[in-house]
Amino acid sequence: MFWFLAVAMVVVVAAVTLAVIGGGENEVLPEAPPEHTVDQLPLTRPVGRADIDALRLPLAPRGYRMAEVDDVLGRLGAELAERDARIAELEAALAGTRTQRHGPPGAPLAPDDEPGDVPGEERDR
Repeated sequence: MFWFLAVAMVVVVAAVTLAVIGGGENEVLPEAPPEHTVDQLPLTRPVGRADIDALRLPLAPRGYRMAEVDDVLGRLGAELAERDARIAELEAALAGTRTQRHGPPGAPLAPDDEPGDVPGEERDR
């Protein structure tokens, strides 16, 4: 009985060892890839609120991976700076158009102009 248990134990240990080490091309336990964020932020359009809400950063033993967080924050910072520049450009263009149409600030409005009119838009009267 002792020899039967000893042989059975050797067979089980050998089977587990082969399974863990690998049995040729069909590995039982494949290498686990490191947990990294596949950039979940869209590349073809601006980042939106829903993209930020859906973003999940991988955890590391001591919190979040600093490199992953830095990459995401860098991308968001660049997009916000681009949006701020575009908004400033559009506001400057709008102010220039209003100045050309209405004159300098404080000048009287033309008889057909009303406060709040947007240049280039037709109004139904």
